[in-house]
Amino acid sequence: MRAGLIQDLVALARPRHWVKSVFILLPVPFAVAAGSALNWHALAMGSLGFCLVSSAVYVFNDACDAERDALHPKKRLRPIAAGRITRHAAAALCAVLLAAGALLEVATNIGGALRITAAYAGLNVAYSLGLKNVPLVDVFLLASGFLLRVLLGCALVSAEPSRWLLLCASGLALFLAFAKRRGDLVELVDGAHRPSLAGYNEAYLNQAMALTAGVALLSYGLYCQEAPTLVEGRQFASLPFVIFGLLEYLRVAYVRNEGASPVDVVLRSPALLLSGCGWVVSVLWSLGIV
Repeated sequence: MRAGLIQDLVALARPRHWVKSVFILLPVPFAVAAGSALNWHALAMGSLGFCLVSSAVYVFNDACDAERDALHPKKRLRPIAAGRITRHAAAALCAVLLAAGALLEVATNIGGALRITAAYAGLNVAYSLGLKNVPLVDVFLLASGFLLRVLLGCALVSAEPSRWLLLCASGLALFLAFAKRRGDLVELVDGAHRPSLAGYNEAYLNQAMALTAGVALLSYGLYCQEAPTLVEGRQFASLPFVIFGLLEYLRVAYVRNEGASPVDVVLRSPALLLSGCGWVVSVLWSLGIV
């Protein structure tokens, strides 16, 4: 076995991006407060299954983008683009990850879990095969991944998603997707690598980010006002952390011209991490759990 093969296979699966699956856990405290009988075993299997399927999607996308990635200053170092992993090996890894993820979703005994995960895989295959080259369509498909994670979380805890929570999650997902495209644009990624960028400019993406951040903030505020599970007098305790988090993300994107990778933005920002921790604590307090 070639030295470094395991490291390359792990890098290809991008387990670091599993942090995005925190969106699966967003409905959990609200479901607990509403009296849902939580099946932690199903939640863990469903979350891990989705992570494995998301890794399969990354492998498939890298295989489709190998030639374009080879022209990118950073992505040219990815295992397939650099020629360290063949497409055949990547296809085998993709199949294993996809099968393992699907089996875990089936093992949850929650019908919606497999359907939502399959929808995620199908949309991302369409994205990788060409829809990522269409302006706005690419952003909506990127955002759908975050929203499907929230829906999966609702299914795994047997909770009906609130319309305000879905609107907030949709606004936040679009915000992150537009920020990603803005990050690509300011990094001077050319049209040969990302054809959809020809349909954007910085001014448009700035406005789109501000608009979707406003939608996320307003809908979250309305959710806090109307949610019956929140303790009277504590409804808005978590709102300042949401406001701070959105403004900090905007500051990082506009001032430091970052955002091409939401995972990197969050993990490199102590302010965003502390804001996230503050949100979790304040939500638990608002729900009367702590």
